[in-house]
Amino acid sequence: MDCDPQANATVGLGYGSQTTGRNMYDVFMSGAEGFAETKLADIIKNTPSGIDLAPSHLDLVGADPYMYQMEDRAGILRKALDGIKERYDFILIDTPPSMGQLVINGLFAADHIVVTLDSGTFALDGIATLSTIFADMKEGLGREIHPDMAIITRWSEGCAPRSPKENVTEKNDLLSRIRALFYKKPDPTPAEIKALEEQKAEEERLLSILGEIRPLFPAVYTVPFSPLIYEAQKRGLPISHFSPESSAGIAYKTIADVVMVWK
Repeated sequence: MDCDPQANATVGLGYGSQTTGRNMYDVFMSGAEGFAETKLADIIKNTPSGIDLAPSHLDLVGADPYMYQMEDRAGILRKALDGIKERYDFILIDTPPSMGQLVINGLFAADHIVVTLDSGTFALDGIATLSTIFADMKEGLGREIHPDMAIITRWSEGCAPRSPKENVTEKNDLLSRIRALFYKKPDPTPAEIKALEEQKAEEERLLSILGEIRPLFPAVYTVPFSPLIYEAQKRGLPISHFSPESSAGIAYKTIADVVMVWK
């Protein structure tokens, strides 16, 4: 269920963000005066990967102001799910990154909550925003929200690249050992030294972020940066179908194994 107006999940599963037809905007607007009733079952599409999709659309941006005028506005999505939830073992709800009724609806409807963050400097700011949303929901709706997992994506994306010399793995064979006896390894150049220093500083920054995030969640997973993620998205396939043996594919498989045993 793509509840984000950016529609990245919709595009990533093979549908254009401007695809015509009913979508999540119509589902959310069903409770507004003058709008026809649209059930989730009416908009679900099959995708090439076998995952059913309730698509999003840029129009969803306009739903938020209307929702503030609706009764039980936090429970719109939860109520809509009643018509389809018995069909599926798992339903994933993708929400926008910003605070609003779409996020609140997703949190209110979910049995489990996964928080996704990137490895940038502002990752902790995102957690602070979520904490505000959780507190508001407890105060306004009487429901406590406890996230089950955090996923930090694009892990190590900002690390300085290693020098070409370091990317070459020297075989530990007899020839290599003999060569080491007679040939002195050249001293690193100033550029190589600087690159290594930058890499070390970036690794320390990432470890610092990880150290601050881990105490806030029952489980924290990292997904390494991989250009194959973008290739998979362009082809409209999950990484599990496009490149399951990639570093990112293996990381997501580990996360999926954990989620599969949730009740």
